[in-house]
Amino acid sequence: MRQGLAASEELGLTLALETSCDDTCAAVIDGSGRILSSIIHSQDVIHEKYGGVVPEVASRAHAERATVVVREALAEAGVGMTDLESVAATVGPGLIGALLVGFHTAKAIAWGRRLPFIPVNHLHGHLGAVWLADEQVPLPLLVLIASGGHTMLVRADSRRQFSLLGQTLDDAAGEAFDKGARLLGLGYPGGKELDQLAERGDPQAFTFPIALRGQDTLDFSFSGVKTSLFYLLRDMTAEQRGERAIDVAASYREAVVEALVSRLMQAAEREQVPAVAIGGGVAANSLLRRRVAAAAEASGLCAVIPSFRLCTDNAAMIASAARYSPRLAFPHYLSVEATSSLRLGQDVY
Repeated sequence: MRQGLAASEELGLTLALETSCDDTCAAVIDGSGRILSSIIHSQDVIHEKYGGVVPEVASRAHAERATVVVREALAEAGVGMTDLESVAATVGPGLIGALLVGFHTAKAIAWGRRLPFIPVNHLHGHLGAVWLADEQVPLPLLVLIASGGHTMLVRADSRRQFSLLGQTLDDAAGEAFDKGARLLGLGYPGGKELDQLAERGDPQAFTFPIALRGQDTLDFSFSGVKTSLFYLLRDMTAEQRGERAIDVAASYREAVVEALVSRLMQAAEREQVPAVAIGGGVAANSLLRRRVAAAAEASGLCAVIPSFRLCTDNAAMIASAARYSPRLAFPHYLSVEATSSLRLGQDVY
C-alpha cells in the first residue's frame, strides 16, 4: 500500500466537492452517511445560448462559485471548517479545467486543516448515490449508469469491487436525448425538455431502431436512433414537425428507454443478482424510472431508484463514495492531480 494511504474507515464529518462538468456542487455528510447539506449551482442558464456545455466557460463559472458553494454547504449543515474530519473531491473523469477547480479547492481545504483527503472517481460517485438511496440494498447489484457522457452496466460485488459488463459503443444515452431535443428545436437542457414533451405523446406513433437488439451483448449503441430521428424530421414539413412533435418525442424516448431497460434486465438475468439500480442524469427520466421499477417488480428483484437530486451530478454522491474509498493522509496527497480520463475501478493513488 502506498505511503500515506489508509484503509477505508469511518471518515466522520466529510466535505465533498464535485465540478466534473457544468454543476458546481458541495455537500457535507456525517460518518453514518447522512446528508447534512447538498448544494448544487447549475450553469444551465450560462450554457443555454450555446446549446451545450462550453468547457472554458464552465471552468470560469466554477472558479467564481466554488468558495461560495462551500460556504453554503457548511452553513446549511450547521458546521464550520474546524468541525471537518476529512475532505473529498472528484478527481475524474470529466472536463479537465472544470475538475481542477473543485479538486484543488478541496485539496487546499484539506491541506490547510491537515485533514485526510479522498480523491473520488466520478463513476464511483454515481454508485455512491445508490448507497445513499438504499444503504441496505442487497449485493451483488447491477447498476445502469446513464448520463450525457457515460452509458454502462456495472456489477457491484461490494462497495469497492466493480466490474464493467457493457457500455455504449458510440453516443451515450444522455447525448442521444440532448441531440434529439436539439433536432426537435427544444430548449436546454434538452433531455429534460424532451422528457416533458414526450409525456403528452403517443410512443407507438413512430418506430425507431434499437441497435444490437437480440444480440448476445450487453453493449449499447445510440447513433442509429439519433440518425433515424434526423431523417424523419428532415422529410417532414415545418407544419408536420409542429403537429407531430409530441408523438415524435414520445416514440424517440420509447426507443432509447427500451434499449436501456432491456439491457439492464438482460444483464440482471445473466448475472443472477437480487437487485438492480440506476444512476446518472438520465436516471431522472420519468419513463426510465417507471420502466425499471416495473421490470424489477415483474422479475422479483429489488430496484433502487435514487431521488432526482441524487441522479444529476452532486457532491453528496462523491461524499458517499468517499466512505468506501482509501484516504490519503496529510501531506501525501499534495502531488495527486485530477485527470480527464479515468476508468471504472481506477484510482489515482
